[in-house]
Parts: sequence; structure tokens; C-alpha cells
Amino acid sequence: MLSSAWPPAWLTPVDDEALAGNKAQLAIEFVENFGIITKDSVAGNAGTPLRLRDWQKELIKHLYASDGSGGFLNRVSLVGMPRKQGKSALASSLAVFDTYFGGRGAEVYSVAAEKEQARIVFSDAKRMIEANPDLLGMAKLYRDAVEIPSTNSVYRVLSAESYSKEGLSPTAVWMDELHAQKNRELFDVMSLAMGARGAKSHLVSITTAGVKSDTTGKDSIAYTLYQYGKKVATGEVEDKSFFMAWWEAPHDADHRLEETWRIAGPGFDDICSREDYESAVRRTPEAEFRTKRCNQWVSSAEAWLPAGAWAACEDEFVITSDDNIVLAVDGSFSGDSTVIVAAVIPDTDDEPVKVSLVKAWEKDLDNDGDDWRVDIADVEATIVEFVTKHPNVKEIVFDPFRWARTMQVLEDQGFPVVEFPQSPSRMIKACAKFFDAVQERNLIHDGNPTLARHLDNAVLKMTPAGPHIKKDARNSPRKIDAAVSSIMAVDRALSGRMETVVPQFFF
Repeated sequence: MLSSAWPPAWLTPVDDEALAGNKAQLAIEFVENFGIITKDSVAGNAGTPLRLRDWQKELIKHLYASDGSGGFLNRVSLVGMPRKQGKSALASSLAVFDTYFGGRGAEVYSVAAEKEQARIVFSDAKRMIEANPDLLGMAKLYRDAVEIPSTNSVYRVLSAESYSKEGLSPTAVWMDELHAQKNRELFDVMSLAMGARGAKSHLVSITTAGVKSDTTGKDSIAYTLYQYGKKVATGEVEDKSFFMAWWEAPHDADHRLEETWRIAGPGFDDICSREDYESAVRRTPEAEFRTKRCNQWVSSAEAWLPAGAWAACEDEFVITSDDNIVLAVDGSFSGDSTVIVAAVIPDTDDEPVKVSLVKAWEKDLDNDGDDWRVDIADVEATIVEFVTKHPNVKEIVFDPFRWARTMQVLEDQGFPVVEFPQSPSRMIKACAKFFDAVQERNLIHDGNPTLARHLDNAVLKMTPAGPHIKKDARNSPRKIDAAVSSIMAVDRALSGRMETVVPQFFF
């Protein structure tokens, strides 16, 4: 029976059949037979056998899930947990397993932002080999490498400071503290280098949370993968080749409470002592404690909606053809996302406004080019289809910037097109109305994960005229278009019918 440490807060789905693969069980047996504790801790003294907890065994099953033909189902894996949860000992043991059981010509790499950090996992692996005569008898040990002559396999240490892009063909890459990477270059080099190995290779990043942006000003590779993992975990994206297990405390949890520490840390009061947390919380700034001990991504910008407020408004409902509806569209053609949101106009003052995402178009995370474009014809067709099924659409609201042609096309077909210029004065009032509706539970939504993610990305911007939302960085790929569409839709739904404004069009 699994302990309360499993499942983590975010877990991408893996079929039971894939979890029952022979390699996963072999990895568990290898770690239990050869793994050792490398540093004195509450888990045991250095040099004593490593005893796997149930949650660690379950994690290994997922990391080594089978694709049915002897390869890895999960080509890229992200594991997130707070500090002092036994990450290094587990990663080093599995890196050694990948070296000895990775087949002939295996190439295994311990990777980190700095070489000294990379050597932490690598040094633990060497101690493990040195502690067992059978493993040691098969290996040649060097300062930064381990060779297995009988299989022509090698295990090396690499860092962002010193590596070569040439000649790498990894079977396994273990990236330690991915959040510390200054940019995504090394991750991309290693993941692309695995291509020749196909499903016989995998890349595993084990990390704590960190800052959301890297030195380029864009989302860090760790936060990018975390965001993507949440999409896969919620079913927003289907990707069986990507796996994420991420432990974290709820963002509205009190970071000073033991129950919060227990949720965030699978090894709390076992691998890591309660006393260590009690000491750390008294001497560590809150943001740092939440990042490293609660494993939360803490933004320096102030979040717009209070933690947990949006989730508390989730409820079940169905939009019918009899409902009076406002549609709102926000986004751009390229380099962004475009989102259509529907809001049902309440029949009475006591009835909440109902909010539902109709459709979203977003550039894939792995698309770094400038050629991505929203399919405008699809946007227009989606609106036409929705209005055909829901004849009581009272307004179709657009920010007219970049949408003049679409507005003209829809208006020519007799649709009630309305301008909503996103001027500061208008958005300040609309944001306040939306915020109050959420806080007063005068709004309900259907739990759409894209909408929740975009709202989570929205931060507060203070102006002399009042607050409104923005991205937390000007060029951030974290989108808020679904949030903006919802604000526009709710503003119009709670304001009642306004006279349709016919815009001037320029071609």
C-alpha cells in the first residue's frame, strides 16, 4: 500500500501495463541491492544500504515505464520536490543502473548548471560503485568518468560551463537542479543528442522549484517543462513521451504549518527531519522557504487573484441554446495565443455569471520560430458554429486591434459585433468587476485548465488610475489571453446589453 506521499500534486498519466515493465522492476532491485546512503542524515549513516520508500519505488516505475518494445515510454521526465528529499542519492543510483544495464555502448551523463553541482550526483555514484566489489570489478574509475570495458559503456559528468556539442549520443541523461540552468541550451543539446538512440534513451531532470525566468528574460527551461507537465497532467495536452511528478504545497497553504510541509515533501519526517523544517522556517525569508521547502514557483510580481479563489468558483453547468450569451475574443495572429470565452448573462441579480472557454489556439512550447500563425478562418468558423448552436448570443466582443477584418466578416453575416478597446480606463473597471465577482462567488466556471493557467499567469499592474492585469514579463511566453477574454465577457455579461458599435474598417 502506498503512503500519503504518493501521488504528488501533479502527475502525468501512465498506463498500468507500461508501469509493469521488467526494466522498472530491475531498476528497483538494483537500487535496493547496491544503493547506499552517501551522507550521514536522518535516513541513515553514510555507507549504509539505501532503503527505498514506497513513493520512491512508484516514481522509479514511472521513470522506467515501458513502451512495449523494450524502450522507454517517457523520453523526457521532470521530477520536482523540495530540498533534502533524497534526490541526489536516488538519481546517482539510477544513473549507475543506466550505466551497467543500458546495453552495449551506453552513454550516461550527470549534468548540471555548474560542474561542481554536476559532480554531486556523479561523486555519489562513484562511492556506490567503490562500495561494492562486484560493481567495482567491472569498472574503471576516473575523475570525471566511469567506464565499463566489457560493454564499452561510459558514465561522465558534464556542465553548462564545459561541454561539447559534438559526438554525444546519450542513452541516459540525469540533470540535477534544472532550475539553475542559465538558459535552455544545454537541455536542448542533450535532448537532441538522444535522437539517434530513439526510445532506448531517456532524459530525467530532478529539481526543486526556482525562478520563473532565465538570464534571457524568457521562461526558464524548468518552469517551461513544469507548465507543460501541468497541461499533460490535466489532459489539456496528450504526450505519452513526457512524464512529470511534481510535489508542491497548495499556493494558499500557510508555509509555517507542518501539514503544508508534509504535502510538499514526500520524505518529510523520514528522509528529512521535522526539526530541520522548524529551524528553516524561522530563519528563511518566506519566498525562499516557499520555493525550496514547499517547492512552489514564487513570482516576484504580485498575483492578481488570491490563491484558491478561482478554484473555489468551479461548478458544474451546461450552456444551453436558451441562454443569453456574450462571446469575447482576445489574442493576436502570431507569437501569441487567441482565445474565445463565453459568459452566460444572469437572469437575476442573485444568479452567478457562468464562464466557459470555447476554444484556444496556442503556439506549441517547442516552436521557437516566427512562422506560427493563428488560423483566422478557424477562429471565424468556431464563432459561426457556436452562434448557430446558441442563437441567443447577444454580443461578440473584440478588442478591435488586429481583428478589423474578422469583425467585418461577422458583421456582414448579421452577427452582433461589439468593440471593446482595451484602454487602461476600460480594463481597470472590467478587472475590478471580474475580481469582485470571483471574490463574492458571483461567478462560476467549469474548471477548464487553459483558463485556469492563463489566470494564474496574470499579475497585478498598479497605475495611478487603478490596478489591472498584465503578464509578469513583457516577452514572457506565459499567456493571459484567456484571462483577458474572460474579463471582457464577464464585464459585458454583468453590464447588460450595450448598443452595437460598428467600427471603421481600413483595408
